[in-house]
Amino acid sequence: MEMKDPICGMEVSDKSKFKSARNGKTYYFCSQSCKDRFDSSK
Repeated sequence: MEMKDPICGMEVSDKSKFKSARNGKTYYFCSQSCKDRFDSSK
């Protein structure tokens, strides 16, 4: 399944190794950098 990285808007797969959970939803990222930015914005 394809979705958008919430930080940069790039299309990413739900198989991405970069992911975080927030409020019961899983978010997927194109890179560790985008994941780190998302995690620090809690």
